[in-house]
Amino acid sequence: MRKLHTCVVRITPERVARRFLGAYISSMQAGSNSVQAMSAERQDSLTSSDFSELEFTALIHEQIGIAIAADDLSRDLDQVAGWDSLHLITLLGALEQRVGRSLPLPDFLEARTLRDIYDTLGVAPATAPSPGAVLSGFRAGSRRSISVAITGHGTLDALGAALTAELTRHGFRPAIRMAEFGSYVFELGDPAGPLYTQPTDLTICVLDHAVVLDEVGAPFTVDDVQRVCAEKLALLRALVAQFESGNSGWLVLNTMALPRSVSAQILDYRNRSRLGAVWRAFNTELLGLSSDAVVVLDIEPLLTTAVPLVDARMDTYISAHLSQPLLADYARELAHLIRARNGMAKKVLAVDLDQTLWGGILGDDGIDGIDIGHTGRGEAFRRFQSLIAQLRSQGVLVAAVSKNDRERVLEVLREHPDMVLRADDFVQVLADWGPKSAHVKALAESLNLGMDSVVFVDDSVHECAQVAAALPEVTVVHLAGDPADHGAALLAHDWFTVPALTEEDGARTRLYREEAARSEFCSNADTLSDFLAGLQLSVKVTSVGESDVARVSQLTLRTNQFNLTTVRLSPDEVAEYTRDPDSRALAISARDRFGSNGIVGAIFLRTEADVLVIDNFLLSCRVFGRGIEQAAMHAILAEAGRRGIRSVTGAFRPTDKNKRCESFYPDHGFTVLSTRPDGIEYGHELREQVPIPEHVSLEVTDGGVVPRSRSLPA
Repeated sequence: MRKLHTCVVRITPERVARRFLGAYISSMQAGSNSVQAMSAERQDSLTSSDFSELEFTALIHEQIGIAIAADDLSRDLDQVAGWDSLHLITLLGALEQRVGRSLPLPDFLEARTLRDIYDTLGVAPATAPSPGAVLSGFRAGSRRSISVAITGHGTLDALGAALTAELTRHGFRPAIRMAEFGSYVFELGDPAGPLYTQPTDLTICVLDHAVVLDEVGAPFTVDDVQRVCAEKLALLRALVAQFESGNSGWLVLNTMALPRSVSAQILDYRNRSRLGAVWRAFNTELLGLSSDAVVVLDIEPLLTTAVPLVDARMDTYISAHLSQPLLADYARELAHLIRARNGMAKKVLAVDLDQTLWGGILGDDGIDGIDIGHTGRGEAFRRFQSLIAQLRSQGVLVAAVSKNDRERVLEVLREHPDMVLRADDFVQVLADWGPKSAHVKALAESLNLGMDSVVFVDDSVHECAQVAAALPEVTVVHLAGDPADHGAALLAHDWFTVPALTEEDGARTRLYREEAARSEFCSNADTLSDFLAGLQLSVKVTSVGESDVARVSQLTLRTNQFNLTTVRLSPDEVAEYTRDPDSRALAISARDRFGSNGIVGAIFLRTEADVLVIDNFLLSCRVFGRGIEQAAMHAILAEAGRRGIRSVTGAFRPTDKNKRCESFYPDHGFTVLSTRPDGIEYGHELREQVPIPEHVSLEVTDGGVVPRSRSLPA
């Protein structure tokens, strides 16, 4: 078989701008001739102050065909019915033509709401910037770089553009490489190809119905479809195996939806049902290919009346087998997945009460007058509570944030017979008459979590705007309209989705409640030393076992504040550490008088001759400042000295979030070996030991902590 050469196209934010914002970039490249030709009077006259919101929404309807209600302006773009990422492109061109000036591209791609876009009209530059200035606006230093390869069966240009926009909006700086049309078999199957010689962080292989149907022929029978499905499944299994053995990144596949135009060609209902069964069985097998390194996304939930599977014209004329709206929604799903795989899942749901968890106003209607139950609107609120209970059971911390009398709120949570959520389901109940932003800030600080870990949910536009303005890092979800739609609004963005759940997730609310008890115990102690001594803290350092892998991986993905290098590891990569004789992954567990904290930290070690290298050291924010990290470092240095290790080295790689541990190595006797742009290398010559804190009982398992390297004495 003739080997096809791969055509590589890199899609970056600049490429999206060049390709899909043609008028904008063309004006920059041509010296902004069209803008310069406009009179200064026109350039200075049209801003958001005199281009009304009504005109703005009318322009959207005229150019895009979406009717915008007043409350749509403050909704997240993903919640605006009919909106997709590529509409930004159309809107930018129309607005520039309307106001007579170039508008800031980065602000457009990062816009969360239509109001964000509207507000850019008041701060737009008078002349178009250079392409370099546009790129500098993306604040590359504050973004996570991610490389993506896209391959598949059909024409996928629209996916590359939409995914770039979505990833940019979520804080990434993507570099996207598009493969040649229809080359997925060669891309995934050739071990000498670019997917293996130039691997990316993520490979997306987009499958569609034509993968099967192109080889069925005409006329066809259900048996023909079943035969080709079996052949393609065998091929995909082989390609996945090749990828897992030769690429260190991860692969995303998708299920394939069957077009009605195909099933309708089977005229008898018995065989039409059989065709549906064959196709669903095929997709079930596809979903079964999921592993730590492979994710299979189900495409069926994305299909709606507004998001068709196929655009018959594009399918026929340019082999774009999936419609542009579907690819735009798929890009959104991919961005959510990438966000989760990069440890960016939210951890806290701060939820309003009145008109959010129940109907009515508690202060006006009383406990017997609020609307919560099994009939009418009350059922909608009850279902929303059930949804939140489901999230809580999987590790989401739920807090109530309400302008209400706290005792009356607790009375409802404890005594109302129709409440699904009870007082014990909330990690905190914050209710008084102060600004909700202050409550959210205090909540995050008390949980020792960043503001970007919180999702705030409220039915009030005013409260949402107040929190968003005061705490821009907090994700705000406005629950507008019918309470029956509250659940869909909360789930629309997969804010809380994680790659895998662990035992600790199910117990997270209990763990944080125990943490609150510790805080109260601390506040009653005369000194910090008295508090630590009274904790009765025991620390255990053990090699990571098979049952620990998922939790340790999760720590690398979700821990930001005490994470010395912020290297993120999948479960497979953690398991690889456990198998390498020159490496060792360690789990740190803690227990005190209030209960078990579970696995709260991890250390990754390897040996290079007679040097022990700490690849990473991380600790959960729940247990900072108790001497756990000092006890674990004692275990490492003490055994290193006994085993004949000459020195121990480690690196600190600074980020926006791990500044609190920047002095960790110097505080434990390490000295600077070298300074590089990405961080500082430290070393410890083992001349002095790090003591175990007096209040800590340390246990190290029989296997020890230093890798049993062949180059070291036993």
